Parts: sequence; structure tokens; C-alpha cells
Amino acid sequence: MVGKRDVAPRKRLGRRDWTAAALTALDEGGLRAVAIEPLAARLGATKGSAYHHFPNRDALVAAMLERWEDEHTDAVISAVRDEPDPLRRLRLLITKVITEDEDPSIELALLAAADDPLVAPVLRRVTERRVDYIAEIVAELGLSPAKARRRALVAYSTYIGHTQLVRMNASMLPETRAAQRVYLDEMVDVLSAGLT
Repeated sequence: MVGKRDVAPRKRLGRRDWTAAALTALDEGGLRAVAIEPLAARLGATKGSAYHHFPNRDALVAAMLERWEDEHTDAVISAVRDEPDPLRRLRLLITKVITEDEDPSIELALLAAADDPLVAPVLRRVTERRVDYIAEIVAELGLSPAKARRRALVAYSTYIGHTQLVRMNASMLPETRAAQRVYLDEMVDVLSAGLT
């Protein structure tokens, strides 16, 4: 009698497993690296497992972008929204986005793919949402809506510049917690200058 091989049962992969793998691939190799066959190999799965959840690569990319938006925008805003003091909220927001995303490769990969028809509308929506939220906080500090919007654009541009520095020349940035705190305080001071 031929015996069955003892094979450990495979973990059933869900949408979150696939979108997590897609985000990892994006982080490592840009948008072109988000492809079903290499992701299946990475996950030890068949392509059929992916197609069970996503009819095609575009659907996987769309789900990956939705997850990125949720984790890197919605969750961040939710984490700071309940702080009643707008200056403290601004400080919390800046601290969260600067200190908690130690490797901004995903953000930079999406910016590099900004002309992709799947990425472009999501990136525009996320950027608008982020800038609008910063403007809302700054307006609570006393600026007119137009000035608050300009200040929010400065804040977001600072974030993008910081993100680029982390990726390309992190040695320029403060390394110790104390130096990081001074850096973050300076950022908040610049963004809230004349408002407090």
C-alpha cells in the first residue's frame, strides 16, 4: 500500500495576506513588482489562490492601495483626531508620521508610480485628504481657510521631503531620541509660527 506523504496543510490565504504581500513587493521593487505569479511563489501558494480573491492584477493593486490608504491615512487621522487641543493634535500627527514610518519606501514607490492609472487617483485623493486634515487643524489655530491651506501644503511638502531624506540620506536626520524630539519640536514650531 502506498502511503500518503505527511504534508503540513497549507494555511488558507485571505485577501489581507495577498495585500500584505503586495505591499511588501511594492516596498522592495516598486509597482512593477506587484504581480500575481511572484507573489504566489513568495507566499507558497498557487496563482489560483490569488484569483480566488482578485479577478486580475488590477484588482489586487486596487485592494493593496485601499489597504495602504486605510493604514497610512485613515488610521493615522483616527489615532490623533480625538485630541481636543489643535496644537497638541498637530504635534501628535507630525510625531506619528515622522517617527512611526521608519522606512517610507512604500510611500516613495507610490509617488514614483503617480502616473499609473490605478495609483494616480488614489494618490490624489490621499494627498488631498491629508492636506485637508492638516489645514483643518491649522485653521483651528486661527488661520483663515486660505492661509491654513497654504500652511498645510508647507507641512505636507516637509513630510515628503523628510520621507525622501529617510530613504536617500538618513544619516542627515537626528539619530537619538532627544535629537529627534528637538527636530519634531522645530517642525511643529515652524508650522505653527504666529498661531499660538
